[in-house]
Amino acid sequence: MAANQGEQRTRRRLSTGERKEQLLSVGARLFSESPYDDVWIEQVAEIAGVSRGLLYHYFPTKRDFFAAVVERESGRMLRMTAAVPGVPVREQLTAGLDAYLEYVSAHAHGYRAFHRADAAGDQAVRRVYRRALAAQERQILAALDADPEFGPSAARRPDLRLAVRGWLAFTTAVCLEWLRGSELTRAQVRDLCARALLGVLAP
Repeated sequence: MAANQGEQRTRRRLSTGERKEQLLSVGARLFSESPYDDVWIEQVAEIAGVSRGLLYHYFPTKRDFFAAVVERESGRMLRMTAAVPGVPVREQLTAGLDAYLEYVSAHAHGYRAFHRADAAGDQAVRRVYRRALAAQERQILAALDADPEFGPSAARRPDLRLAVRGWLAFTTAVCLEWLRGSELTRAQVRDLCARALLGVLAP
């Protein structure tokens, strides 16, 4: 009984933000391991050690919960790969990919969960995922547009948006395969993705 009381006190000390982060971390792991339809809210609550009612207090539906997982991972990726104003894209590419791969490695569950969203049967969930991908695409295009090397030609390339979208899909496939146990080092994966982007940008 004393142990249970101590555990309850520990739970009560979590702030709202900490509790949400705990739940989202559990959700990221479960969604990375199983398809959307196979994950149950009861599982999340049990693993997190909270009542189902508390979880629903924060996230009214399973759709809301998964959308929050996807948005959390999207926000992390966008912050980690944000362009540095005034620094040429070519100079930022290696550092940006290093940061991205560090995120992929450190948050493998979240990364996998994020990219499982496109296979979810729920159309609303898929829309959340596609909005997140569109935000990544816009971030890259804005950096290219502001770049002294690539900017002047960007406006004359109607294929550029599609090319960047294709590169994002390529990079995702490479990273997911890397997480499955590829023999490539992080540096090799980084260089592979960098060469692919520079190839896309070549006139």
